[in-house]
Amino acid sequence: MSATHQIDSSRSQTLDRGLSALAIIATSKTPLTIHEVATHLGLGRSVTYRIIRTLEDHRLVTRDATGRLTGGTQLVALAGGVKNDMQAAAAPILATLANLLGMTAFLVVSDGNAAVTVLVVEPMSTAAHVAYRPGTRHPLDRGAPGIALLAGDAPKASERVEVSDARTSGWAYSESEVIEGMASIAAPVTTPDGATQAAVAIVHLVAGMDSKYVAPHVVEAARCLGIDLA
Repeated sequence: MSATHQIDSSRSQTLDRGLSALAIIATSKTPLTIHEVATHLGLGRSVTYRIIRTLEDHRLVTRDATGRLTGGTQLVALAGGVKNDMQAAAAPILATLANLLGMTAFLVVSDGNAAVTVLVVEPMSTAAHVAYRPGTRHPLDRGAPGIALLAGDAPKASERVEVSDARTSGWAYSESEVIEGMASIAAPVTTPDGATQAAVAIVHLVAGMDSKYVAPHVVEAARCLGIDLA
């Protein structure tokens, strides 16, 4: 028996296929069908379906209304170790921001074509605030956090005007793009080397949002986090 065969036989083919499927789905720029995943893997549809169902059971993969596949919320938990330094630095900054404004503050990172919330801090004392949860995903080109993340990239001819506006002003604003009736303000977290690492954002009822007052505080929180991450 060759050494190569011994190494190969010591691995789980089923696990390898599952991890390959997860990598394909999580890194795809667009949601994939089961058939497309099967084609990438070179496997039959029935085998691929069983793999997908197992990944769904563990919330590593989710299906949208059309049956297309994207990364699930459990990916955020698994990625927590990678983001621990950022989250540890962001937690007190978000807490200060949330309590100052009486609004829910959160940290968002990009994951392919999605904006993913990795940390949420709710205000300690307020009459009412918006509940939000880590793991929330939405398209990168929708909502203030995604717009703020895109503003950290080089300009593109096809980008929304809101992205170029955010690049100029340093912050983004959106209404009802992710949650109906809710407004959000976000600012990119940029380190001194010019890299955009994340976005700091707040969410509140549209009627209670004073962007002229709120935006400077969000921008300052993002600036402080960028310095801490340097």
